[in-house]
Amino acid sequence: MIAFSLDEIRKDCSELMDHARSAVLTTLDSDGFPISRGIFNLRNSDQFPEFRKFFQEHKNPFLILISTNECSTKVTHIKKDPRINVYFCDDEDFKGLMLGGQAEIVQDENLKKEIWLDWWVKYYPKGINDPDYCLIRLNPKKLRFYHKLKQVTLDL
Repeated sequence: MIAFSLDEIRKDCSELMDHARSAVLTTLDSDGFPISRGIFNLRNSDQFPEFRKFFQEHKNPFLILISTNECSTKVTHIKKDPRINVYFCDDEDFKGLMLGGQAEIVQDENLKKEIWLDWWVKYYPKGINDPDYCLIRLNPKKLRFYHKLKQVTLDL
């Protein structure tokens, strides 16, 4: 393995999270089988400029928030086994970032209001107070960063 400086890793990871068009969430089903699916990358500053300041000012530079339906299989899986990972990728530059840890379902109404966009009514018809609207939060404990043929794994 080739060494990276911690500052380089933070910078490259932050840039990747800020520009990846989407991310991939992996949960474990009731049999322990990994299930992956594409999700909105709320950290993408071009797609979601409304959240740029929130993520830039957050104390955890690797915080992940995922908007989803309370009735989704994602939430069902997390309630049974909260271990997840989220993968960001830049396939043109052969760069990838996997963040993993224990997810939690957000109960904080203020945070749910802060991470809300009016066009999401197509997913949550009753709006911001729709009981099916929820957030999943990941404060990752593991980081695995890839760039071309280099790789580094860190405990956060």
